[in-house]
Amino acid sequence: MQFTSITFLLFFSTVFVLYWSVGKKNLRLQNCMLLAASYVFYGFWDWRFMILLAGSSAIAYYLGPKIKESEGRKRKIYLNLGITLALGTLFYFKYFGFFIDSFADLFGIKNKLTLEIILPLGISFYTFRIISYFLDIKNNKLKPENDALAFFNYIAFFPSMTSGPIDKGGLLLPQLKKERIFTTESGADAARQILLGAFKKLVVANTITPVTQGIFQNYEHLSGSTIAFGAILFLFELYADFSGYSDMAIGLARLLGFKITKNFAFPLFAQNIAEYWRKWHMSLTSWLTEYVFTPLVIQFRDYGKKGLIAAIILNFVLIGAWHGPKFTFVLFGLLHGLYYIPLIVKDKLNKKKKFSGSVPTIKEFGNIVLTMLLVCFALVLFASPDLKAALGMYGKIFSLSLFSVPQFIKIKILGLIGILVIIDWINKDQEHGLDIKRFHPLARRAVYISLIFLIMYFGVFGNGNYIYEQF
Repeated sequence: MQFTSITFLLFFSTVFVLYWSVGKKNLRLQNCMLLAASYVFYGFWDWRFMILLAGSSAIAYYLGPKIKESEGRKRKIYLNLGITLALGTLFYFKYFGFFIDSFADLFGIKNKLTLEIILPLGISFYTFRIISYFLDIKNNKLKPENDALAFFNYIAFFPSMTSGPIDKGGLLLPQLKKERIFTTESGADAARQILLGAFKKLVVANTITPVTQGIFQNYEHLSGSTIAFGAILFLFELYADFSGYSDMAIGLARLLGFKITKNFAFPLFAQNIAEYWRKWHMSLTSWLTEYVFTPLVIQFRDYGKKGLIAAIILNFVLIGAWHGPKFTFVLFGLLHGLYYIPLIVKDKLNKKKKFSGSVPTIKEFGNIVLTMLLVCFALVLFASPDLKAALGMYGKIFSLSLFSVPQFIKIKILGLIGILVIIDWINKDQEHGLDIKRFHPLARRAVYISLIFLIMYFGVFGNGNYIYEQF
C-alpha cells in the first residue's frame, strides 16, 4: 500500500475522517484507531509481519521497566538481552542468508542451500526505534513507557514505518499521550509537503528510474561517460525518491497531529561531505552519532585525530552495512568514511559553510559540484548488484570512453531535475521545499497548480516502490 496509490488514498481518507470525528475528544480512542490503522497498513504487505512486529513490541515493552528498575549487573543483563533480541531478529531476517552463502563460497561448497528468507518491511527502522528506547532508558533520558497503547503505537506508527524517519521515543511518545489538535494552518502546510513529496516521487524519481536501471543493468555495453551520467542521475533519483517519501510521511503525520523527525535539509547544496551527511538521512546519522559515533570518539579520545578517523570510518561502515547484506554497501560506507580524512586533517570537520548571497559564488558552486561528484562516485557501489558489476563500472569510468558523449540524455529529465533544484534552492532556508507561506497568495496558487499539472501530465504511477523500503 504505497503512499501514492489509490488504495492508500482511500485508506488514509477513512482513517483521517474517523480519527478527527469519532475520536476527536477521546485520546484513547484516537490511539486505538491509530494502532489499528498502523497494523492494517503493515499487514497489507504481509500479515505475518504483524506477528513479528507485535512480538518485538511486546518484548520491548516488558524489558523497558526491567532496565530502569534493575541495578548493576542485572540491569546490564536486561539491556543486553533487549538489544541482542532486537539485533538478532534483524540479523536473522536481513543478514543470515548472506553469511551462509558467503561461508559456502569461501570454502568452495558447491551444493549450497540458499535460504529464501523474506525481509519484513521496515524492520531496520523499527529495530532502531526499539534499541534507542532501551539506551535512552539506560542513560536516564527517557522513562519506561507504562501505557502499552502509546508504546505499541510508537513502534508501529505507520507514516514512518516502511522507510523512516527513525523517530526516538523522546519525540513521539509524549505526543501520543497528550491531546492533539488539528488546525487549518497545520493541515495546509502538511498538504503542501505531501504535494512536494508526490512531485518528487511520481514525477522526478519515477521518470529517472527506467533510465538508471537501463544503464546499470547494461553497463558492459555502455561508455564510461554514460555510466558516470547514470551515477549522477541516480543521485537525483535517490534524493527525489527518499526525500519524497519523507516529505509525505512528515505531512501525513502532521495531518494526524504529530511532528516527526526531519530527514533531509537540502543536501544537494552541501559544500563538503561532512555537511552532506548532516543534511542527508538525518534521522539515521543522528541515531548513529548518538549511540555509536560519540561512544567511539570517547573510547578513542587518547589517539587524537587518528582516533577520530577510526571512529568515523567504523561509523560509516555501519551505515553501509545497515543498508543490507552486500559487500558493495560496506564499501560504500567505507568510501564515505575515507572522504572525511582531509576534513579531519585540515580541522574542517565541523566548519559550517553558509552561502554569501542569493546565488552561489564560483567557489561555493565548485564546492557543491565536487561534493556531488564524490557522492556520485560512491553511489556506483550503492547501485551495483554485486562487487563484480561495481568494478566493471569503475573500469569503464576510468577508461578513455569517459570523454565520449553520454547516451540517454533526455531534455525532459534534465528539465524536471532543474525544477526540483530550483524549488529546493529558493526554499533552502525553510522547513521544507514547499514552505512558501511568505509568498503572495497568487504566487502560491500558481506553484500548487503547476506542481499538480506536472504530476498529472508527467507523473509515472506504475512504479510505486520506494528504494528505501528494501532496507
